[in-house]
Amino acid sequence: MTGRLYGVGLGPGDPDLITVKAARLIGQADVIAYHAARHGRSIARSIAMPYIRPGQIEELLQYPLTVETTDHPGGYQGALDDFYVECAARLAAHLDEGRNVVVLCEGDPLFYGSYMHMHKRLAHRYPTEVVPGVTSVAAAAAVLGRPLVERDEILTVLPGTLPGEVLADRLRATDSAAVLKLGRTFEKVRDAFAGAGRLDEAWYVERATMDGERVVPLKDVDPEGVPYFSLALLASPAERTFTPEPESATTAPEVVVVGLGPAGRPWLTPEAQDALATATDLVGYGPYVDRVPPNPRQRRHRTGNRVEAERARHALDLAREGRRVAVVSSGDPGVFAMASAVLEAAADYPDVPVRVVPGLTAAQAVAARAGAPLGHDFCVLSLSDLLKPWEVIADRLTAAAKADLVLAIYNPASRSRTWQLPAARDLLLEHRAPDTPVVIGRDVGGPEESVDITTLGELDPAKVDMRCLLIIGSSTTRVTAQGTVYTPRRYP
Repeated sequence: MTGRLYGVGLGPGDPDLITVKAARLIGQADVIAYHAARHGRSIARSIAMPYIRPGQIEELLQYPLTVETTDHPGGYQGALDDFYVECAARLAAHLDEGRNVVVLCEGDPLFYGSYMHMHKRLAHRYPTEVVPGVTSVAAAAAVLGRPLVERDEILTVLPGTLPGEVLADRLRATDSAAVLKLGRTFEKVRDAFAGAGRLDEAWYVERATMDGERVVPLKDVDPEGVPYFSLALLASPAERTFTPEPESATTAPEVVVVGLGPAGRPWLTPEAQDALATATDLVGYGPYVDRVPPNPRQRRHRTGNRVEAERARHALDLAREGRRVAVVSSGDPGVFAMASAVLEAAADYPDVPVRVVPGLTAAQAVAARAGAPLGHDFCVLSLSDLLKPWEVIADRLTAAAKADLVLAIYNPASRSRTWQLPAARDLLLEHRAPDTPVVIGRDVGGPEESVDITTLGELDPAKVDMRCLLIIGSSTTRVTAQGTVYTPRRYP
């Protein structure tokens, strides 16, 4: 069983920019290999040093030459090719013995990286994985604080070793550019920028993220002492033409009435999530506001449960001041909730736009948990007589029962309203069989969720509170042997 070869990108120089995966592999490797110039000091090893553990085998791959001349019969490239063959053989000896080898590489291993010479010679023979790293180009843009490219702009990466006229032609034809391998090529590169008419746009970045980092306009750089670890950069032309909005400019004010669904983020629509995220102010009944994760950028206005009109006007007043207000409701804001209250109040605020964002309502949530009891015609009623007289509720219950509609009943009971549900049950039994299926959904989607199936004749009002929703079936509603409730789409 052979070892595994890893080409590990170290990023531009700051050890904190090594990826988590790269750090893990460095620490686990049997062999750490790294290149160095003839002085023997390895920048790659210095970057990786915090992650190297005692006792690991180290292979120094020391170049026989860098830019000097050589008497090798194959010339400069021949000398390097022999060096790469010898290095590959040294690493292969470890791999053949089953040792995992990590080859360190500044930046990204396959972006002008020294590792690629080992990859070409070994990857076809051994299991190999390349771990990408932050490139010098990305690091330079980051320390410069300017975008490289936007939208459909073109980025051109060029080695400074190209002929000057080629560099100039490429610089004329691109939106953004990075020219690497400066050092001794600097004056030629600077002249190419000037010849392309782009010297005034160009920046010089030296040792990005390392000690001695320097960022200056390219035209101001002294050619003496320009290191290899530097590059010339043309940032996005869009950045140069962008005019920031005035500091006073804000998002257009509005009131958005947002449905939170019955409980929790999984029940929240993407549109509702966006409305909450972009709001400057949240307004609503306290427990509903508390369901939205706090954000110190936003102001939260918690109110009691029975001040809907005041809450609506407060939201509209905030929007008139230039705020972007989200009024939150449980379930769907248009079903026994805040949408109608806000729209009613908005008649006095013609200058304030109001938008309603739907939410999953309790009837849908309970029905889904039970099966499909709302599979045919149904009606939705609230048993609360706080805003309408009981006589109206009784007439509507009777009409729905006579019409053989499935009923979804909101607000069936509370601590102060206990007689309405028994009265409603008795009214329904005048027109509906005692074995009519009834679904009692409580806190659906929440930590105390329960869904009970009973019948109209056996419905116990004492087991129902304000957190419940009831679905009362029609004459066609059925309960399967598995306890699933459904109403067929066909009607006899």
